[in-house]
Amino acid sequence: MKPDIETRDDVHLLVTTFYGRIRADVYLGPIFNKHVTNWPAHFEHLTDFWEGNLFQKRIFKGNPLREHKRVDREEGYVINEQHFGVWLNHWVQTINDLYEGERAEMAKFRARKIGTFFLVSLFEAKPKMS
Repeated sequence: MKPDIETRDDVHLLVTTFYGRIRADVYLGPIFNKHVTNWPAHFEHLTDFWEGNLFQKRIFKGNPLREHKRVDREEGYVINEQHFGVWLNHWVQTINDLYEGERAEMAKFRARKIGTFFLVSLFEAKPKMS
Protein backbone atom coordinates (compact mmCIF):
# COMPACT_ATOMS: atom_id res chain seq x y z
CA MET A 1 0.00 0.00 0.00
CA LYS A 2 1.28 3.46 -0.91
CA PRO A 3 0.90 6.55 1.23
CA ASP A 4 -1.42 9.42 0.39
CA ILE A 5 -0.17 12.95 -0.23
CA GLU A 6 0.01 14.37 3.31
CA THR A 7 2.81 16.96 3.53
CA ARG A 8 4.67 19.63 1.57
CA ASP A 9 7.52 17.13 1.19
CA ASP A 10 5.08 14.72 -0.48
CA VAL A 11 3.96 17.45 -2.87
CA HIS A 12 7.59 18.39 -3.59
CA LEU A 13 8.43 14.76 -4.40
CA LEU A 14 5.43 14.59 -6.72
CA VAL A 15 6.38 17.83 -8.47
CA THR A 16 10.06 16.99 -8.92
CA THR A 17 9.38 13.42 -10.06
CA PHE A 18 6.68 14.60 -12.46
CA TYR A 19 8.79 17.35 -14.00
CA GLY A 20 11.71 14.94 -14.31
CA ARG A 21 9.45 12.97 -16.64
CA ILE A 22 8.24 16.10 -18.43
CA ARG A 23 11.79 17.35 -19.00
CA ALA A 24 12.74 13.99 -20.53
CA ASP A 25 9.59 13.70 -22.67
CA VAL A 26 10.38 14.06 -26.39
CA TYR A 27 7.17 16.00 -27.00
CA LEU A 28 6.95 18.29 -23.95
CA GLY A 29 10.58 18.45 -22.84
CA PRO A 30 11.79 20.87 -25.51
CA ILE A 31 9.04 23.37 -24.65
CA PHE A 32 9.52 23.20 -20.89
CA ASN A 33 13.32 23.16 -21.06
CA LYS A 34 13.27 26.23 -23.31
CA HIS A 35 10.99 28.30 -21.11
CA VAL A 36 11.99 27.24 -17.59
CA THR A 37 15.42 28.65 -16.87
CA ASN A 38 15.66 27.96 -13.13
CA TRP A 39 14.30 24.51 -12.33
CA PRO A 40 14.90 24.57 -8.54
CA ALA A 41 12.93 27.82 -8.23
CA HIS A 42 10.24 26.44 -10.55
CA PHE A 43 9.94 23.32 -8.37
CA GLU A 44 9.38 25.49 -5.29
CA HIS A 45 6.83 27.63 -7.14
CA LEU A 46 4.92 24.57 -8.34
CA THR A 47 5.13 22.96 -4.92
CA ASP A 48 3.49 26.13 -3.55
CA PHE A 49 0.81 25.86 -6.25
CA TRP A 50 -0.05 22.22 -5.59
CA GLU A 51 0.32 22.44 -1.81
CA GLY A 52 -2.09 25.37 -1.83
CA ASN A 53 -4.44 23.55 -4.14
CA LEU A 54 -4.46 20.26 -2.23
CA PHE A 55 -4.37 21.63 1.33
CA GLN A 56 -6.44 24.77 0.78
CA LYS A 57 -3.62 27.14 1.71
CA ARG A 58 -3.08 30.60 0.24
CA ILE A 59 0.65 30.37 -0.43
CA PHE A 60 0.90 30.50 -4.22
CA LYS A 61 1.70 33.81 -5.85
CA GLY A 62 1.55 34.09 -9.60
CA ASN A 63 -0.62 33.81 -12.65
CA PRO A 64 -0.07 30.43 -14.28
CA LEU A 65 -2.63 31.02 -17.03
CA ARG A 66 -0.86 34.20 -18.09
CA GLU A 67 2.45 32.30 -18.21
CA HIS A 68 0.96 29.50 -20.29
CA LYS A 69 -0.51 32.02 -22.71
CA ARG A 70 2.90 33.68 -23.00
CA VAL A 71 4.60 30.35 -23.73
CA ASP A 72 1.97 29.45 -26.33
CA ARG A 73 2.41 32.83 -28.01
CA GLU A 74 6.21 32.48 -28.02
CA GLU A 75 5.88 28.96 -29.44
CA GLY A 76 3.73 30.24 -32.31
CA TYR A 77 0.38 29.13 -30.85
CA VAL A 78 1.12 25.42 -31.32
CA ILE A 79 0.13 24.15 -27.87
CA ASN A 80 -2.94 21.96 -28.21
CA GLU A 81 -4.96 19.17 -26.61
CA GLN A 82 -2.24 16.61 -27.34
CA HIS A 83 0.24 18.57 -25.20
CA PHE A 84 -2.26 18.67 -22.36
CA GLY A 85 -3.05 14.97 -22.79
CA VAL A 86 0.62 13.99 -22.54
CA TRP A 87 1.03 16.31 -19.55
CA LEU A 88 -1.98 14.80 -17.79
CA ASN A 89 -0.89 11.23 -18.52
CA HIS A 90 2.50 11.91 -16.93
CA TRP A 91 0.81 13.55 -13.94
CA VAL A 92 -1.57 10.63 -13.33
CA GLN A 93 1.18 8.04 -13.83
CA THR A 94 3.48 9.86 -11.41
CA ILE A 95 0.77 10.02 -8.77
CA ASN A 96 -0.07 6.34 -9.31
CA ASP A 97 3.59 5.41 -8.92
CA LEU A 98 4.02 7.34 -5.66
CA TYR A 99 0.70 7.69 -3.88
CA GLU A 100 -2.82 6.44 -3.38
CA GLY A 101 -5.69 7.76 -1.38
CA GLU A 102 -8.14 10.61 -1.23
CA ARG A 103 -5.68 13.46 -1.76
CA ALA A 104 -3.93 11.57 -4.58
CA GLU A 105 -7.29 11.22 -6.34
CA MET A 106 -7.98 14.91 -5.69
CA ALA A 107 -4.66 15.82 -7.33
CA LYS A 108 -5.63 13.87 -10.46
CA PHE A 109 -9.13 15.40 -10.55
CA ARG A 110 -7.87 18.94 -10.08
CA ALA A 111 -5.20 18.51 -12.76
CA ARG A 112 -7.91 17.42 -15.21
CA LYS A 113 -9.98 20.51 -14.35
CA ILE A 114 -7.00 22.87 -14.53
CA GLY A 115 -5.78 21.33 -17.79
CA THR A 116 -9.20 21.67 -19.39
CA PHE A 117 -9.54 25.28 -18.25
CA PHE A 118 -6.06 26.14 -19.54
CA LEU A 119 -6.63 24.38 -22.87
CA VAL A 120 -9.88 26.26 -23.48
CA SER A 121 -8.30 29.55 -22.38
CA LEU A 122 -5.32 29.06 -24.70
CA PHE A 123 -7.64 28.21 -27.57
CA GLU A 124 -9.65 31.39 -26.94
CA ALA A 125 -6.45 33.46 -26.81
CA LYS A 126 -5.13 32.22 -30.17
CA PRO A 127 -5.27 34.74 -33.04
CA LYS A 128 -8.38 34.28 -35.13
CA MET A 129 -7.87 33.26 -38.74
CA SER A 130 -9.68 35.46 -41.25
